[in-house]
Amino acid sequence: MHRERISDDVYVFTSGLYAQVTACAIVTSDGAVVIDTLPFPNETRQVIEYVERRAPIKYVIYTHYHADHTYGGYLFRQAQFIAHELCRELLITRGDAGLKLARVQNPSLVDVQLRLPDIVFTGEMSLRLGGKTFVLTHSPGHTPDGITVYIREDKILFAADTVMPVPYIVDGDAPTMLKSLQILKGMALENVVQGHGEIVLRGEINETINSSINYLNKMQNAVVSALLANQSRDDMLREYDIESCGKTRIALNGLVQQLHAANLIATYDRLSTDKGKLAAAKARAAAFAPEKTVSTSKTKAKATKKPIQVKAKAAKQEAKPKAKPAGSAEKPSRPKAKK
Repeated sequence: MHRERISDDVYVFTSGLYAQVTACAIVTSDGAVVIDTLPFPNETRQVIEYVERRAPIKYVIYTHYHADHTYGGYLFRQAQFIAHELCRELLITRGDAGLKLARVQNPSLVDVQLRLPDIVFTGEMSLRLGGKTFVLTHSPGHTPDGITVYIREDKILFAADTVMPVPYIVDGDAPTMLKSLQILKGMALENVVQGHGEIVLRGEINETINSSINYLNKMQNAVVSALLANQSRDDMLREYDIESCGKTRIALNGLVQQLHAANLIATYDRLSTDKGKLAAAKARAAAFAPEKTVSTSKTKAKATKKPIQVKAKAAKQEAKPKAKPAGSAEKPSRPKAKK
């Protein structure tokens, strides 16, 4: 696991075991806030040990329900958990089945238990703790429940899987992801913490977001071209590699190539079975034509208490003294422990 301090008392932890997934800790005078957990217990324990030497952990925020961001949640014994209301629903409806399968595939996850959120919200929520303001905003596209967390005083955005080396929309959809990325372009930021991979610095932020927008447009155009040419999925995959859509194949140790292939397949299947979506995709492709490079040829789980519901843009939580994706649509390769 790699640890990096990106501002005073703001730390980013990057997994060395699975897909460079990230978690973040913000230490304040009144306690710490942890954003996401790491997928394997031994790495999350290291995060907890490091943070608790500095301050008690008061809150853990889930950015979405996927296992690589939530499986470490059960190790935080005293913290309150916050997430979008859809995150709680997805953990309940998909989490148990996903965790059972993960335990069979990876014995290091045998002790993992799902930890559900205590506080849920819709739209936007603000949390204040020790002089820090955390703005939690719904940011769907990667998943329906995705959120970002903006640390106002530091101008740092924990973008989670809204920003990745290549956008991944198998459990979401490209048009929704594009809208979420466009919103980020209007923010004045010092750093962006991706859900996977390296931290994006101020001078690279616009380029990074624009690159993801460009990729999603080109990827959708590739699928539209394949469908118009009556190409099979296999032919499409052979013709439109990740580089033809504007992204490098080396990020995340090459995992991005699998993410790209999964994006193509998911988009192909959706458009080929939904004429309305295909028509909309054709319209977007026409609008994007100047940059087009593609060819046309070829259960509720048990919880200790009922979650607190926070209405959109209505709540500010003031501190008081007082855990691959769970379910379907995981990243192409499930977490495997190092030997």
